[in-house]
Amino acid sequence: GAGLSSPISRRAGAACLAAFAALLALSPLLAGLGPLAALADGFYRSGALVFGGGHIVLPLLEAETVARGLVPADAFVAGYGAAQAVPGPLFTFAAFLGWMAEGAAGACVALAAIFLPGFLAVAGALPFWAAIRARPGARAALMGVNAAVVGLLLAALYDPVFAQGAATAGGAVTAL
Repeated sequence: GAGLSSPISRRAGAACLAAFAALLALSPLLAGLGPLAALADGFYRSGALVFGGGHIVLPLLEAETVARGLVPADAFVAGYGAAQAVPGPLFTFAAFLGWMAEGAAGACVALAAIFLPGFLAVAGALPFWAAIRARPGARAALMGVNAAVVGLLLAALYDPVFAQGAATAGGAVTAL
């Protein structure tokens, strides 16, 4: 078929990929600059690891917020449930978690940080996509990654969504 035309030059694409990698490598070092920098680090790394479905990021977000004591576990589950009612639920959920951790500034930082790696990766890969897609090895690797994503989605569905939701529902039934 016809090739995909990119409005982004190869040079700009390479710069986006370099920025993606640099931020991924440097954000943990900058996290010590304060709570917003630490929030940006956690959400950038979580966003950088999302491939094929936003629910994969759920355990990562839990580790960055609940495990660090920034957001209570019940608020995490409640926020996840509420986020399912709007478009782009996991990224909306990131803004909720940022708000719970650091108020309005935290919401803005978390939302920007979780979206930024995806924008950089897409802008960076777009100029090279036709060449990548033409390689059988690259196509096979992408099919393997897509299969792995299905497994990760099932794992994310089970824990924390099912495991915590069932425990909460079980506790509510026991309390009755």
